[in-house]
Amino acid sequence: MTTQQAEQEIRLRETRRFEAMVRADLATLDEILADDLTYTHASGAHESKAQFIANLKSGQVKYESLTPEDTQIRLYGPAAVATGMARVTVQVGGERKSFRLRYTDVYVKTDGRWRMIAWQATRLPQD
Repeated sequence: MTTQQAEQEIRLRETRRFEAMVRADLATLDEILADDLTYTHASGAHESKAQFIANLKSGQVKYESLTPEDTQIRLYGPAAVATGMARVTVQVGGERKSFRLRYTDVYVKTDGRWRMIAWQATRLPQD
């Protein structure tokens, strides 16, 4: 697989992941997210994969929209770092929030597929 093909595959997985979060498509998220995922929200809250999926399943967290911007992907052998910004509208505990964030996430290729192992987001100042 060429570097360009790997980058395209990761971009597709990122798009599928963002869409799955909005649809609360837990099966797709389970397939994309690594079991040992470390997920740090823009609020500073930290979750495991199980906690992240449980909060979506319960409705505690409902993503209304997630629109990535300026995504860059860098490959390092079987690892990749994706960085970018995103516009997010989410309900947390019934409270609706809209904001932009800057993110870094890490993918590792295991068993022939790319899985996300880490996410770190920082909330940006309001426009």
